[in-house]
Amino acid sequence: MSRILNFIDGELRPPVDGKYLDNVEPATGKVYSHCPDSSSADVELAVAAAAAAFPSWSTTPRTVRASFLTRIADSIESRLAEFALAESTDQGKPVSLATAVDIPRAVANFRYFAGRLAYDEDKVSRIDGVAWTYTHHQPVGVAGLISPWNLPLYLLTWKIAPAIAYGCTCVCKPSEVTPMTAFLLADVLIKVGLPKGVVNIVFGTGPGAGEPLVLHPNVPLISFTGSTTIGTRISALTSPFPKKLSLELGGKNATIVFADADLPRAAEGAVRAAFANQGEVCLCGSRVLVQSEVYDAFLALFLTHTRALTVGDPRHPSTTTGALVSRAHYDKVVSYLALAVQEGGKVVHGGRYGAEVVKGRPVMVEQREKGERRLEGGFWMEPTVVVGLGEVARCNQEEIFGPVVTILPFRTEEDALRIANGTKYGLSASVWSEDLRRAHRVAEGIRGGYVWVNCWMVRDLNAPFGGTKASGIGREGGAEWSREFYCDTKAICVAY
Repeated sequence: MSRILNFIDGELRPPVDGKYLDNVEPATGKVYSHCPDSSSADVELAVAAAAAAFPSWSTTPRTVRASFLTRIADSIESRLAEFALAESTDQGKPVSLATAVDIPRAVANFRYFAGRLAYDEDKVSRIDGVAWTYTHHQPVGVAGLISPWNLPLYLLTWKIAPAIAYGCTCVCKPSEVTPMTAFLLADVLIKVGLPKGVVNIVFGTGPGAGEPLVLHPNVPLISFTGSTTIGTRISALTSPFPKKLSLELGGKNATIVFADADLPRAAEGAVRAAFANQGEVCLCGSRVLVQSEVYDAFLALFLTHTRALTVGDPRHPSTTTGALVSRAHYDKVVSYLALAVQEGGKVVHGGRYGAEVVKGRPVMVEQREKGERRLEGGFWMEPTVVVGLGEVARCNQEEIFGPVVTILPFRTEEDALRIANGTKYGLSASVWSEDLRRAHRVAEGIRGGYVWVNCWMVRDLNAPFGGTKASGIGREGGAEWSREFYCDTKAICVAY
């Protein structure tokens, strides 16, 4: 059984205390590797390494930094199949999804910031006859980067790439639930010859490794993606200290379908938004709001697309829906099914969970002798559609983060906006309408950080990303916003 190691000062190292956590494959429910259960001692070593590397890395020419980012991208891309299988095994998502989306996006993250460095420039102004003033962007120092379990490599590299592009060094704390591709990334960093200490990766729990990183006096910046509960705790922990924070937190995102929408296209897009990655995406459209006059027609189309989804072995090419990430998360999502019924909701598709969900579903040919037994202990749930719930029902207010979607009608544009904005969250939304004047109005009226019109999850890496309200603070993404976060802007005035 493989053993994952920390990556500190350019070397793979066991945890100082010698403690490890079980790493479970979601599709089988069985332990398949062990992950360091790191402590403050490991964090201390990693921060010291990053701090020691910072003076040299922060003054390394941009062209050299860009070259390292490009080589990292090339190396990950050359091992695409290996990374995709590891991500699927670790997280439960289909290999096909990891191959098409997760790993290519990790590659794109490094390539994007490598390319943008070539166009990085400072602003210059002058006071006639007196002085020239220019801005200088100075890297902050050691960045603490904490990434989640739903898109492990995708979101970890979304933080690492801009941090090191703009001259910071970093200590990363990936989720202990999905550590494998971060471990593979460490191997990539060694092989491309990234200078020691520029990137350090410490595995472990939030209390054991995350909090010491957040509280460390030599870590002036924290980028966190995860739950609103943990983000709120990080905000409280860091309040006595002048740290830069970016918190990308939860969502209860609305998909709004107007009567004039292209219904077949909207239904297909809404199903993808609801159930992609088993619904384990902070941007998933878990509430579908449909204008009353097309509600029945839309629901029929939505159910048709939902029935076409296949729950099964993540390694099988026809699988569209894999296993939920862990037993604890599975239990939480299942509990919301019972709550939906208690609240008066009606399950019109799905609702089954457990081993029976994958009976008769695809398994890999080489595992056919074992039949479904390999998958019996996995954390399975069908894509589930619930109707009949009021807008203030808990299942319409709380983030479920699984393959459960609610569909509810609305009458007017004003109703749609009121319902869409009627939660504590404000991360994203999607609007489906052929009337672009209406689409603009509604998009501007939504309290959220990212709004799609007639599409979902079309990500422009030039655009800023982040949430409002309980969905977080700060913006990352794009050269401009990432540079502002990972650097301090200094004005320098030079007299004639």
